[in-house]
Amino acid sequence: MSDILKSCQYVPKLITMPWFPWELFRCEGECEQYCLSACCGICAPEHQPPPNMGSGVAIPERRSSASSRQAKQKRKSHSLSIRRTNSTEQERTGLQREMLEGQDSKLPLSLRSNLLDLFGQIEREFENLYIENIELRREIETLNDRLTAEGQTIDGGDLTKGALKAKASHSTSQLSQKLKTTYKASTSKIVSSFKATTSRAVCQLVKEYVGHRDGIWDLSVTRTQPVVLGTASADHSAMLWSIETGKCLLKYLGHAGSGVFEASLSALSTASGDQTAHIWRYTVQLPTPQPVADISQTPCDDDIDFSDKDEADGDGDGPNECPSIRVSSTTLRSHQGVVIAADWLVGGKQVVTASWDRAANLYDVETSELVHSLTGHDQELTHCCTHPTQRLVVTSSRDTTFRLWDFRDPSIHSVNVFQGHTDTVTSAVFTVGDNVVSGSDDRTVKVWDLKNMRSPIATIRTDSAVNRISVSVNQRIIALPHDNRQVRLFDMSGVRLARLPRSNRQGHRRMVCCSAWCEDNSSCNLFSCGFDRQAIGWNINIPALLQEK
Repeated sequence: MSDILKSCQYVPKLITMPWFPWELFRCEGECEQYCLSACCGICAPEHQPPPNMGSGVAIPERRSSASSRQAKQKRKSHSLSIRRTNSTEQERTGLQREMLEGQDSKLPLSLRSNLLDLFGQIEREFENLYIENIELRREIETLNDRLTAEGQTIDGGDLTKGALKAKASHSTSQLSQKLKTTYKASTSKIVSSFKATTSRAVCQLVKEYVGHRDGIWDLSVTRTQPVVLGTASADHSAMLWSIETGKCLLKYLGHAGSGVFEASLSALSTASGDQTAHIWRYTVQLPTPQPVADISQTPCDDDIDFSDKDEADGDGDGPNECPSIRVSSTTLRSHQGVVIAADWLVGGKQVVTASWDRAANLYDVETSELVHSLTGHDQELTHCCTHPTQRLVVTSSRDTTFRLWDFRDPSIHSVNVFQGHTDTVTSAVFTVGDNVVSGSDDRTVKVWDLKNMRSPIATIRTDSAVNRISVSVNQRIIALPHDNRQVRLFDMSGVRLARLPRSNRQGHRRMVCCSAWCEDNSSCNLFSCGFDRQAIGWNINIPALLQEK
């Protein structure tokens, strides 16, 4: 075979077909026919194949891997040339039939005929592509002539398809960059103006309460005099703070669990990972208020992270010097899991707790007895809240629902199930009216009417999971603490009012866990806490906020 290939003046071309199992050759002679051997003998009769190869259709013998690779490399160096002949399709088909009849092959005649038909279709496709390619080149030359006449030709005067593409891409990039710059400039002005009015004039950071050694899960403000701020932390402690001075007044160390999760301050009740809730009494003396410094103007290093501060880094009159309590007056036991929340029922004689054992318990504080066990949730509870004026309790759960429990009639304890979230309901709280506001890990907050629980009357969609929310009593403004370190304010209809300022110099640096309103305080009327180990007191100019709305 190698001798025939070297001496034949008509060089055979190897055609590779992925769906064809043998090597296929095409003679470069006048017939341009396809053969299974390197030389069919039609174009060069003096070079007939040896008898052991048959009549030009025998399958070539297998070569060694090295020689096979070399032969393939030589054949790939030749480009596949497609020549158009003047013969009609009928003449070509007739010639192919004559070739089939004169060749000896083990393939059935019908299969060989089908193969030839397929090869003919492939050749026609290539011819069509070749014609289209010629037409495209002519169009390119025409465009080049136009650009040359306009003085916009590319260097060298030869505008190829790649050059056209590059020029178009460059023009598109310039236009895109111009649009981006214009859009960014316009939106930056809007955002800057929004931040200037909201962050500085309406929402101001007033005080930071630093002293816990771990993340702060919850905080609330006492409903009786003296009004103090209470925080509950994962460092197994709860602290009482002076709102005006930021000084720690009292520390409770009675829990032995994995962390204190709730401090509902009417008397004082704390819930913990040790599966108990504690009631403890306190007496504090408020210090003399000092002039409030503007923390937002205090220079500090951008890299400071208050979450890394230890208790020893605090002020000299910080938590190290405040008195502590280690024994509770009442311990409530009956849960079989972590007690995640606690709240006082109206009247101050009963307290309700929520636990990871999927139940909420109602206790009598004086006797420590379990009055009711509220069961029905399919997964762990995340929060519980009581109505400020009625004997109503709402419990939220990881089963994407929250339930309303009615204790107004001592003989009937009804329950209503609210469904509407697609992920864990992190909290559900009452408003002064007949509404419940629920927040969820599905990044939504929904406002519900207690008289119609089929669907929410308003839905707030955010970009981050929502934690324990709070609603102001007088103006009914919802404060949303987020996983993304933001705190946003909305009204009951779902209109966004403001976002509390946050930067390297002020605001939370980790997830914000809880918010609490105290509208009666003149200096700080909103509080927030988070995993950065600090609680923050904010001054929200509510009239100005509502006026901007």
